[in-house]
Amino acid sequence: MNELTTKELSYIEDEIRAEEITAKTMNWCASLCEDQELRKILEQLAESHQLKIAGLSQYFNRSKMIQ
Repeated sequence: MNELTTKELSYIEDEIRAEEITAKTMNWCASLCEDQELRKILEQLAESHQLKIAGLSQYFNRSKMIQ
């Protein structure tokens, strides 16, 4: 794969930040939730966003595309 442009890297970094914010927000909502079933769903959704972050970071670290 060719190296990404600065603009493309910026878009990817923005997406990673958005995933981080989403995961943190869902964890926060889960912590306030009294319904255990809903809490579990929110925690699972937060985890899926955290896994996306980990996957993106691992991919770009492995390919040395993130500066």
